[in-house]
Amino acid sequence: MTRDLKPADWRGYRREAFPDECWRANGETLIALPSKTPVDLVSRDRFGDFSLAFEWCLPAGGNSGVLYRVTEDPPRSWQSGPEMQLLDDHGHPDGADPRKSCGALYELMAPEPRLSPAPGVFHTARVVVRGSYIEHWLQGIRVLECDLDGRGLRALIEASKFAEFPLFARGAEGHIALQHHGTAAAFRHLRVET
Repeated sequence: MTRDLKPADWRGYRREAFPDECWRANGETLIALPSKTPVDLVSRDRFGDFSLAFEWCLPAGGNSGVLYRVTEDPPRSWQSGPEMQLLDDHGHPDGADPRKSCGALYELMAPEPRLSPAPGVFHTARVVVRGSYIEHWLQGIRVLECDLDGRGLRALIEASKFAEFPLFARGAEGHIALQHHGTAAAFRHLRVET
């Protein structure tokens, strides 16, 4: 089944309502407003296996991401949900680290190839999650695939900051989250297939 995710399908992380103080819906486009108290958006529904296609845009130096199988037990969405990093690689310091670059499985695996999409325009992306297998796509190109339960990735997690979060990358289902990193970001044409 395929359906479009509308603004009404989202709410604030660990909230019931849409966080109007730091996000705005402009038609079907969700816009993160620069904020000192950012709140991630999470889908009202939970998803296990799915494919999420979307378009995204960041300003120069922008930083955001899409997280998946997020639970709301920890204080922050990234403490349970793996993240497809979205970044202006050339304008943000994290772009110097391939494991933090655009398309990466944030802080764990670098994308290959590295595309470094330009800021200020919308780009296409897709996240595929099937069992423990994931794919990240940018501009119609698969830039990352891995097994979240694979021995190699589990070793990387255990050697990272995520090791102290027992729920990280463990959920069989959860919310999709759009990260608010304090700066502007925009998402549109979010379509999920289950």
